[in-house]
Amino acid sequence: MKKKLALVLTLLLLTGLTTTSDVWATPSDSFNEVDGEVFDDWGIYRTKSFGEDGFYQLSETGFRPVIAFESLGEEAALAYKLGEDFAAEYPDEALRAEAIFKFVRDRVRYTPDVDQFGYEEFALNADELAATLSQDGVGYGDCEDSAVLLAVMFRGAGLRSAIAVGEGHTACLVYLPDYDKASTIFKMDGETGWIWAEATGSSNPLGWVPKEFINAEVAVYEIGEEPVVSQEPPQAPSTAIAPGSGGGAIAQPPPFLIVMGFFLLISLFRRRRRSYSR
Repeated sequence: MKKKLALVLTLLLLTGLTTTSDVWATPSDSFNEVDGEVFDDWGIYRTKSFGEDGFYQLSETGFRPVIAFESLGEEAALAYKLGEDFAAEYPDEALRAEAIFKFVRDRVRYTPDVDQFGYEEFALNADELAATLSQDGVGYGDCEDSAVLLAVMFRGAGLRSAIAVGEGHTACLVYLPDYDKASTIFKMDGETGWIWAEATGSSNPLGWVPKEFINAEVAVYEIGEEPVVSQEPPQAPSTAIAPGSGGGAIAQPPPFLIVMGFFLLISLFRRRRRSYSR
């Protein structure tokens, strides 16, 4: 009963947002529940991250953050438009990225899904969260909600962005090769210049990285216009590494450890959430 009530309240909220005169967005028009799992108009499950129809399409070997594609390309709406507005206001890429980051960091209050929706997992797409921010000035979500919103807004602002998945956590990366304020710079598939955007802490600056992700390999997926379809993710994910300040060698895990790591991630995503602060 608690889950059904929470879902009804969520649907009422989203319906109200789409009918507000000064807010335009394309959240899912409806949600359906099957065997305790909730899926949206695109057939993507919001209550699970794994599988061909999960919002991150996590598998034993890779992932594809399909929920981000619900707000890009032909589906682009409010979140993408917010990014375009920041691009118009901030010609300098570094200042633009910082402004977008602070917008999400300062307005999205970290809230576990079970507290907000009654489900251990419930992912919002970027337009749904952006609509709440536009109407109320503040929104609520956990790490994947902030990461997806950031990634879409960065793309709307003309910046390359990616979703990163580490042990029990997810964040956004933005490509700023000339940015000199970050505590460390990530190298994605050999390309240096990716900056970690950790919006779950109230005082984190752009480029601050939780210590467990420094000198550690994380799985990453650069987002762009892709179809919102159920499918298997790539067999091997892209990876990013942030070298530690100590100058030690970066550990390169063998393939079987990467596979086992994704088994662990799948179980953790059902799970615990942490809010990182500096």
